[in-house]
Amino acid sequence: MGDKMNYKIIDNFLNNEDFQLIKNTMLDINFPWFYYKTKTFKDEKETLYNFQFVHNFYANYGANSNFLDLMSPLITKINPIAIAKIKANMTMKSDEIIEYGYHTDYTTDSNLKTAVFYLNNNNGYTKFEDGSCIDSVENRLLVFDSQLKHTGTSCTDQRFRAVINLNFYN
Repeated sequence: MGDKMNYKIIDNFLNNEDFQLIKNTMLDINFPWFYYKTKTFKDEKETLYNFQFVHNFYANYGANSNFLDLMSPLITKINPIAIAKIKANMTMKSDEIIEYGYHTDYTTDSNLKTAVFYLNNNNGYTKFEDGSCIDSVENRLLVFDSQLKHTGTSCTDQRFRAVINLNFYN
């Protein structure tokens, strides 16, 4: 586990059995991913690489997916007081690493936390405004204040970069 700035990194967050169940289910042909034409809601500019596939497990403080139970190991281990949102993001490979632009997950509540759970190893990363980069390492959990500006990226060495984004109170 490492601490820097206002974030915490926990490697091998879930036991291997729980991690493999989540990863194998979500990366299976039968798992429903949905096309979003841009990476963030604030970014309305459509460009060649500014899109992603998502799966909303939990939104607006309520269940939004028949696969919500799959998140039980993550939720149990994080042990939040309440959950605001759980959403998986899948970004396709690009020829060069693309940083999609700094944003905050929530700006109105300073008590809200963001967790990024990485589903696969790749050369993409999460970057903060101070230049700190967190590598995409499978079964890694990154936790930070939801008001902290950050950006995700594409990758160039795998077919996709997949993460689960959780917003919660603890």
